[in-house]
Amino acid sequence: MYLISLYFDDNTNKRILKHIQNVAEKSGNGYMVEHNVPPHITISAFEACNETNIVNSLENVMKELHCGGIQWIGIGVFKTSTVFIQPVLNEYLHNLSSIIYESVIKVPDTIVSKYYRPFSWLPHATIAKQLSEEEMRKAFDTLQKAFGMFEGEVVRVELAKKNPYRVIKSWGLK
Repeated sequence: MYLISLYFDDNTNKRILKHIQNVAEKSGNGYMVEHNVPPHITISAFEACNETNIVNSLENVMKELHCGGIQWIGIGVFKTSTVFIQPVLNEYLHNLSSIIYESVIKVPDTIVSKYYRPFSWLPHATIAKQLSEEEMRKAFDTLQKAFGMFEGEVVRVELAKKNPYRVIKSWGLK
């Protein structure tokens, strides 16, 4: 499984990391801290047979992409034991998602997860995951009390492979 993720400016990173650490402390679930998971939004998840072709296809579109602003507006949960914060799906994020999707899907023998296709994708940054029912309640309560809307900027895109996790390519945005 390959992942394409968005990374943020320093102020946004610090703010999200504070939420991750606070929730880990209050809920007792330190998964995100223990695994050093940085603040990010996964924008694509897919299976592919040819890594080189994926990189080449992405190289072509990365030249067109730029930094962009996002507004973090809310918190949420996935029933699968995850608490997250969510930005507005603005024009910038939608276009970024669509451009990357089109770049990936055109590579032969590539299958994009149904959760990361246009109009099926929910942008979010995970704050805590693999939570028990009790940890989920504590995590949500903690985040609900601490979260306030804020703005940030996407400054980098990264292609990685899962299990084991390894970064394949990172692109700084202009």
